[in-house]
Amino acid sequence: MTTTPDDPARPLHDFAAQHEFLIGLDSDGCVFDTMEVKHKECFIPCTIRHFGLQAVSKYAREAAEFVNLYSTWRGSNRFPALLRTLELLGRRGDVLARSFVVPELAALRAWLAAEPKPGNPALTAAAERAAGAARAELEQVLAWSHDVNNAIGALVMNVPPFPLVRECLTAASRQADLLVVSATPHEALAREWQEHDIARHVAVIAGQEMGAKKDHLRIAMANRYRPENVLMVGDAPGDLQAARANGARFYPIVPGAEAESWQRFLEEALERFFAGRYAGAYENARIAEFEALLPEAPPWQRQA
Repeated sequence: MTTTPDDPARPLHDFAAQHEFLIGLDSDGCVFDTMEVKHKECFIPCTIRHFGLQAVSKYAREAAEFVNLYSTWRGSNRFPALLRTLELLGRRGDVLARSFVVPELAALRAWLAAEPKPGNPALTAAAERAAGAARAELEQVLAWSHDVNNAIGALVMNVPPFPLVRECLTAASRQADLLVVSATPHEALAREWQEHDIARHVAVIAGQEMGAKKDHLRIAMANRYRPENVLMVGDAPGDLQAARANGARFYPIVPGAEAESWQRFLEEALERFFAGRYAGAYENARIAEFEALLPEAPPWQRQA
């Protein structure tokens, strides 16, 4: 595939494989215990403020927490996750009873339908090309996204990796190339991985600017690794989908049992993967445990 010098994904195209195995690693909620603080203290307050949700803030918070932390949407790119949050909020009976009108963000929806790498740089370019109400809406979303990044930069610090992550990275890097596969902006990823001196273990840190997670794996795997020699480690359904889209294996870091998941990875799953004994019943059991914890319907719908 032809790339240009300013292609954000160029590091994925250009890195040199050192091993026959590749392990992709999600970051937020998987390597770092940052999901709760980022969403509850940064994303959600910014969402309520920028989109005027103060009158239904209780329900907005519940919708955002469900989408980003406790559902099949966990770990999604921030822009489609914002749309999903507003959709759920707008359909909730408690909100309808207040005659509150939730923003639809039609311009954002149209942009996402056409944009393969939804991040701040692409959104900035789209806002500059737009006019009228569409431009105002995209600029509003961009301001929200920048505000989220600023809040994270100011608040999220000194949050170390989960227990045993360092040991897992050391053990895995002896036989596999490691790759950060994340929907988080690169700046935040690089800062967090460097802050805790674990960036040295990975060949590339791939964030939202390089495309979707499935694209990170696809580009990294091309002409380098057999699919059965690739393992994606993550805490969200999107990580599983990225693995399946590329024929790779998946190991879940189970929300609420992260330390136990990393211990199992170190003590049994990693050895199984390298020995070719991971796929099949063992992988299926891990995925079944994981999927049972992340429903599609929010609790207020299931209780209705």
